Amino acid sequence: MTEDSGFARLVSLACHDLRTPLATVNGFARTLTRFDQLEDPIPRYLQMMATAADQMGALLDDLGLVARIESGRWEGAWRETDTLQVARDAAVLVHEAPVHVSGTGEAARLETDATQRALASFARCAARHGAQEEIRIDVSGHEWRLTTVTAEAAPIVLGEDLRDFGAAVAARVVSALGGSVAVDGETLVVRLPDARES
Repeated sequence: MTEDSGFARLVSLACHDLRTPLATVNGFARTLTRFDQLEDPIPRYLQMMATAADQMGALLDDLGLVARIESGRWEGAWRETDTLQVARDAAVLVHEAPVHVSGTGEAARLETDATQRALASFARCAARHGAQEEIRIDVSGHEWRLTTVTAEAAPIVLGEDLRDFGAAVAARVVSALGGSVAVDGETLVVRLPDARES
């Protein structure tokens, strides 16, 4: 086992072990929000705790995923899907700005969950670091075009300037899936191959 793969396995183990205490915090916070006799601002604080626990869970998912990719242990769960639906499902995951989806999708065999999360991470990053009030995703077959990506945000969205963990993971996911990510003007172009064509 190389030092790098050993570290990646250690990260995967840590992500796994952190889930138990996180699930405890999340479970009790959500249970307590159901008590009617709690006075403000306690219900609001409990909801904030539950939301933060969900965010931590998503971060652990991403960290575990990139550790498996880096150690060569990620195979993914491939299934038949529609590329336009993948973009629509990704848009629902973004809360930083409205995401408008258009274009023409097609049937493909993709690692759907990872692709959705990657597209959502790119959109979140573009909104956060480019101060965008809305993001557009135009779908054309196996290609997703996200706008607007400002010049300042582009290296962050591409995962080259490591200031956004989600985007950095997303770029590695796309690469691991045999795809590509590039900036064309103010558009992020994400391409993924159909597994049936490999």
